[in-house]
Amino acid sequence: MKKLQFVFTLVLSLIVFNAHAAVKIQHWQTSSGSEVYFVENHDLPIIDMSVNFPAGNARDTKQTSGVAGVTRYMMTLGADGMNEEVITNKFADIGANLGGDLDNDRAAFKLRTLTSEQTTALETFNKILHKPDFPEAILTREKTRIIAGINESATQPESISDKAFMQALYPNHPYGLDENGEIETITALKRDDLVKFYNTYYSAKSAVIALIGDMTESQARSIAEAVSSGLPQTPAVAKIAEVKLPQASNLQNIKHPASQAHILMGAPGIKRGDADYFPLYVGNYILGGGGFVSRLTEEVREKRGLVYSVYSYFLPMAELGPFQIGLQTKKEQADEAMKVVNETLAKYVQNGPTEKELKAAKDNLIGGFPMRIDSNGKILDYISVIGFYKLPMTYLDDFNKEIAKVTSRQIKDAFKRRVKPETFATVVVGAE
Repeated sequence: MKKLQFVFTLVLSLIVFNAHAAVKIQHWQTSSGSEVYFVENHDLPIIDMSVNFPAGNARDTKQTSGVAGVTRYMMTLGADGMNEEVITNKFADIGANLGGDLDNDRAAFKLRTLTSEQTTALETFNKILHKPDFPEAILTREKTRIIAGINESATQPESISDKAFMQALYPNHPYGLDENGEIETITALKRDDLVKFYNTYYSAKSAVIALIGDMTESQARSIAEAVSSGLPQTPAVAKIAEVKLPQASNLQNIKHPASQAHILMGAPGIKRGDADYFPLYVGNYILGGGGFVSRLTEEVREKRGLVYSVYSYFLPMAELGPFQIGLQTKKEQADEAMKVVNETLAKYVQNGPTEKELKAAKDNLIGGFPMRIDSNGKILDYISVIGFYKLPMTYLDDFNKEIAKVTSRQIKDAFKRRVKPETFATVVVGAE
């Protein structure tokens, strides 16, 4: 029975949402101060919910690095006297799925359940959010596992480059801290640290609850109220510290026995809700975000065969998230590959895209957008972002309109103002 229900849930999750219909988002605040964003959709007998907290890695300090991740994970391993096996079985018995995410800004918990099983699913879900036990024995076990992972990551070129790159971009900001923590900070972590972090950053006043699926507004209000009322009734969480822009370039060559050089370059880019978001988004698709049709791929891979792949992206966050260019190449070709990347970027910043490139990018982005909102799960992720970052309620409906409005002049202007290669951090792992 468990397997049949689980498969049924998975099959339903793949049914296509009518992406051409407008996504009507309702918004209100619970009596405890949580923000709620709700989309009613009775096409499937499923409820999807995400509860987001400003409890990401940026809430760590150098002395407590890793506490955000450990806190979020440990909440799922013991709550209100239930151990991890009991929690897992309670969801499995009714075909419900517990999930979630952690990034620099957010800690999120997700629930997917059949409407008919929502009472049991929500009861267990709320106990995880409201009454985490943080068992000492489990914490000891997890600390051992995390430290082993940190040691393993320290040998992997991808992990080494990612960590060094973020530290270079954010040397005095919590965005630069390793999401896994450091051996010293994890070793020193105590249960009281998790309890303190939970009570501080899992406040009802800072929670954002996103709901979509087979429920009425009245039912959604009742669900959200139950979630919110059981959370810590502590003060709202303060904003993350401002990111300072670099004033000079920074190059790190890190020795590694790998045959490939792993190269990352970039600088702090943009925030969520930035006025330059759409010109930079479309412009980056042309530069390095469009896969095999991008400028960087054409110049570095197709014309010169220096890499298999090269990419670029902007990752907007609560504060300035990274603009990143990444590639891997043979060690002896690293200098040449970086030279071509820098030349291609400089030319693009100076001249912007061609009209042909712009039209192709718009066609691809607008044509592909329905696939990004073709299921309740995908829409849930979007409304969670809309709520957490206070984006316009019409963000999804306006997305393609904003893409269509972008001009080559806007892209050129935005890149000139926001992308300054002379201040880039560059990390080369596997340097000769």
